[in-house]
Amino acid sequence: MFGSFQKSQLRIEIDASQQAITESLLHPKQLGKWLSTGRFPSGMPEELYSGFEFTTRVGPVSIHHQVDVATPNSLRLLLSQGIDGFHEWYWGEGWVQSRLEGISLLPLSLGQSVNLFSLRQYLKSKGN
Repeated sequence: MFGSFQKSQLRIEIDASQQAITESLLHPKQLGKWLSTGRFPSGMPEELYSGFEFTTRVGPVSIHHQVDVATPNSLRLLLSQGIDGFHEWYWGEGWVQSRLEGISLLPLSLGQSVNLFSLRQYLKSKGN
């Protein structure tokens, strides 16, 4: 894998219930509304579950995701191809934490920041 090892951990407050955050992170239809890549392949389940695999693109770069853990307050994705590493999400009432580690040419902490603020804006616009 080309690139450098990068890691980032961010936690933000979000004016939303744990249930609203859960739905926004585990339901691909909602994920597609706020995630910067926004496009998911056809055949996505209604809710992400352990063992499910899918591939997204960031420009010309493909990123393969394997759902390692999916619970009502956490999500862990194992990443390969454009990012070799993992992305963990934890959340509760009014907060979200994201931890990303991997080797990539992509600026991971920038993408992570954009995604967290996009999630915050999405939930704010929904009025949760």
